[in-house]
Amino acid sequence: MSGQIRVLALCILRKDNRILVRETQDPHDGRRFCRPLGGGVEFGETSLAAVQREIREELGVELAEVRLLGTLESLFSYAGRPGHEVVLVYAAEFVDRQRYAETELPGRESDGEAFMATWRSLDSFDDTCRLVPEGLLALLARAT
Repeated sequence: MSGQIRVLALCILRKDNRILVRETQDPHDGRRFCRPLGGGVEFGETSLAAVQREIREELGVELAEVRLLGTLESLFSYAGRPGHEVVLVYAAEFVDRQRYAETELPGRESDGEAFMATWRSLDSFDDTCRLVPEGLLALLARAT
């Protein structure tokens, strides 16, 4: 959506020093990056309701102890086009504690695209696979 500011709600699900992310790559330059799960806030929906809905839709699970960690503003390029997002970052826990034992969690985007979410150590992110949005690592460091 060129020329539009998108509002996102992302969820930090944490297991020790690891967080649950989806790894992908930019089709334009091939650079890999990871992002926590979540998605767009719909008109008339709170960001809290959006993060709960997105995780329910993507993973088929419910969240507990959801709390706002902070807000980031992200200016970026993806697929050769500029993007601008305001990102509300939430921390939460799985209601079903058994989910933490899984090394990979299968997910599905709203368009039907399947993906695999994995637990990645916070110190594993670097130039070969960045954590986005920019500033998220610093926000997580302040939140602990």
